[in-house]
Amino acid sequence: SVLFHEYSHHRITIYTTTVDYFYISDGNYSYNFSIYDLQEECEKPLNGSEYFLPTIYFLIFFTGFVGNLLVILVVGNKKRGGRLVDTFVVNLALADLIFVLTLPLWAISAMQKNYWNFGLFSDFLCKMSSYIIAVNRFSNIFFLTCMSVDRYLAVVKLMDSRYLRSSLCIRATCLAVWASSLVLGIPSLVYRKVDEDENICTEDQSSLFFLGMSLVMALLTFIFPVFIIVLCYGTIIIHLNKHCAAAGNPRAEARRKHSLKMVLCIIAAFVVSWLPYNVFKSITVILRLTGVKASCQVHSQLKNGLIISCCLAFLNSCVNPAIYFFLDHHFRRRAEMMYKTCLGKPKMLQSFNSSASFTNGYTSDSNGTTGGRSQIQMV
Repeated sequence: SVLFHEYSHHRITIYTTTVDYFYISDGNYSYNFSIYDLQEECEKPLNGSEYFLPTIYFLIFFTGFVGNLLVILVVGNKKRGGRLVDTFVVNLALADLIFVLTLPLWAISAMQKNYWNFGLFSDFLCKMSSYIIAVNRFSNIFFLTCMSVDRYLAVVKLMDSRYLRSSLCIRATCLAVWASSLVLGIPSLVYRKVDEDENICTEDQSSLFFLGMSLVMALLTFIFPVFIIVLCYGTIIIHLNKHCAAAGNPRAEARRKHSLKMVLCIIAAFVVSWLPYNVFKSITVILRLTGVKASCQVHSQLKNGLIISCCLAFLNSCVNPAIYFFLDHHFRRRAEMMYKTCLGKPKMLQSFNSSASFTNGYTSDSNGTTGGRSQIQMV
């Protein structure tokens, strides 16, 4: 094979003479060098990655652990009056909580320039941590999509969806999400391993099945869910605009704007977190499947892009609790009450059990009526 490279206005021709060595001629001089020199240049790690990656991973670990644990305690601790969507919220937080527990392993590996040295358990930890990440990707977006569908049924199809939004149906949906996520994550459990030569936790790049599954995962965990989420929330916004226009009161308009802000923040957080990773991942997989040989520069850019975009995707695990805390006053109130209870002030909770439950956007209160007219609670 022959490779041409332009450098300093000279046409340099690189001829492969053996499997491991190159012979280079520019017309005046000839050079011999090992193929591993070129590979080392292409595989050169991102500058400073051994410093900033562990820092980012540990920050996500601490904030994600505390934030999602708080969501589980605050939302899951409500004994009565809770909404059905709270079940999705708790399961989503649980998935993120389990995921962030793997981040210390990746942080330690990043400190060692991606070397995966965990003794006898190296291969097991590589497979399990990769499997947990895959399961989290599926369960996270599936629960987020279920929450969007639930909001659609609650606001737009209230009278037609009593059975679909029953407690039994919601729990069955959660079980189905966990089961499908556990099954769909199996390829990562099988095809991820510690490379014996480089001692890094990586995927089997020679497996066309795994590469194909990686592309399918990108579709399942981003394109289809985003389409469903946008469709649901777009319909909801149209419905709320009509409802609030008919109501014609300032409070309804204020609640509508707050609901719209919550929805846009949730969608924006998800898209910003996952779009770059899915783009870089899809391009990488397509290049491998089609057999296109990317240049060293393109290969390096894709690799560095995956590293940075992966950090951004991981951030999604600690963003949701922040959105709940800053944009949902009911969640803040319950967290404050729980904090005061821990300090020995249980009397402050006497009138709180009847308060509105946690909300992720807006809710449809199918039980409360005022003057014979059903109300839409938007927070």
